[in-house]
Amino acid sequence: MERQTILHMFTPGRQMSPFDINMAVDAGYQVVVPYCGVAAGEIRGLTQDAIFSRGPKGVKATGIFIGGRDVLLAADMLDSARQAMVPPFAVSVMADPSGSYTTAAALVACVERRLQQAHGTDLAGKGVVILGGTGTVGRIAGVLAAGLGARVSLGHHVDRAQAEDAALATGERFACRLQGVDASTPARRRELLAEADVVLATAAAGIQVVDGDTLAAAGRLLVAADVNAVPPSGIAGVGVMDDGVPLPAGRGVGIGALAVGNVKYQVEHRLLVAMRTAEKPVYLGFNEAFAEARAVLAGEG
Repeated sequence: MERQTILHMFTPGRQMSPFDINMAVDAGYQVVVPYCGVAAGEIRGLTQDAIFSRGPKGVKATGIFIGGRDVLLAADMLDSARQAMVPPFAVSVMADPSGSYTTAAALVACVERRLQQAHGTDLAGKGVVILGGTGTVGRIAGVLAAGLGARVSLGHHVDRAQAEDAALATGERFACRLQGVDASTPARRRELLAEADVVLATAAAGIQVVDGDTLAAAGRLLVAADVNAVPPSGIAGVGVMDDGVPLPAGRGVGIGALAVGNVKYQVEHRLLVAMRTAEKPVYLGFNEAFAEARAVLAGEG
């Protein structure tokens, strides 16, 4: 009898994201089981419970998904699950806390493409300001952009100390350099954008972090990208469907939330399918998500 495909979904939070459960079912998993309130120290035991009960052949039909809201903890859990494998008892594992790994991957890949298409350049050496940069998507977008050679500033809406703490912790965990900056007032945001080549708006839904006057004064901007699909837009003048649409002023182009979201959806779906169909275990974090986002935009697969 052919074994059913099972996805065990671990989250340190009180509940697993319904979005991710839907995605898992649509990716072909027949049995999807959420586990809530999972502590980091429990990952090893849960993983080994999942791998030993199905035999060396049955593990191919088994996967693990790690959610939650903490991008650093999710990375640690992914590492713990991988280290808990006992070949040939080994299964595929994917981490995507709050959808941040796949969303950040899609965001940076979209920016990278528009920089090349509109300006014939890339992220190397560019000044990237991320407003809402201490959140889940902002931190990982910062890591990916820094990995491509950008000078990344994570902005916080309250004070610089929180931004610096987030930049330091994230940079240390993922071996990159990030700068924390004060983005608490319109005047301060105007100063930041005046020196930016790229601005990414990754604040909470329904919060506008760049108004029209600030955007108009950002004369050197090449790309402005927003992941907020809930009105008002995170960046005034960038529509949710925009994908390379010229900004109201200057020579930059805008990328809206649904343009990013379309790529994010495809990336998550592809990674979940890749886990389910892999002949050998795969371990999928934000770097793998970014590679997949590039493939989506290149029309591959």
